[in-house]
Amino acid sequence: MARFKIALIVGSNRRESVNRKLGLALARLGASQFDVTLTRIDDLPMYNQDLEAELPDSVVRFKAELAAADGILIVTPEHNRSVPAVLKNAIDWGARPWGKNSWAGKAAAITGTSPGAIGTAVAQQHVRQVLGVLGVLVMGGEAYITFKPELVDEAGNVTDESTRAFLRSFIDQFSALLDRLSPAQQAAA
Repeated sequence: MARFKIALIVGSNRRESVNRKLGLALARLGASQFDVTLTRIDDLPMYNQDLEAELPDSVVRFKAELAAADGILIVTPEHNRSVPAVLKNAIDWGARPWGKNSWAGKAAAITGTSPGAIGTAVAQQHVRQVLGVLGVLVMGGEAYITFKPELVDEAGNVTDESTRAFLRSFIDQFSALLDRLSPAQQAAA
């Protein structure tokens, strides 16, 4: 298997985000398969078509990080049974200006965590729907994680053995998808 560049997008701008902790733990689990860049979205201005003529520096950086990535890992909370505003804003910027969609042709995996029993199921479905419209191949399989304070330790490791095994399988599935989509595999086929 090849080694892939992954843009890790956390759908929260909270300093102590449990989704950031989970995202970084996933990066540790996939360290042998991925080079992960934590792709900031908290510095993006609110999407406004008036800003498209001269894209703000943060948008240029964001779009460049998407373009450089082989795949995108989104780890998101759920706000009011939907996508957090900061994540939806990033999705909109990545798709614009017209004809310069940085999402198209990318593969993505989506997960998230919250203290609730169904994790972030509804937000994940909304993100999946929006990314599909933008030409992203979203990995099948769902990973709804109920967050408990001890789930990720201070070193960034998933502490629960069964959850770690589940997330390892999720990461392996994403890596296998990226491997099947890689240009080297396409050329060999």
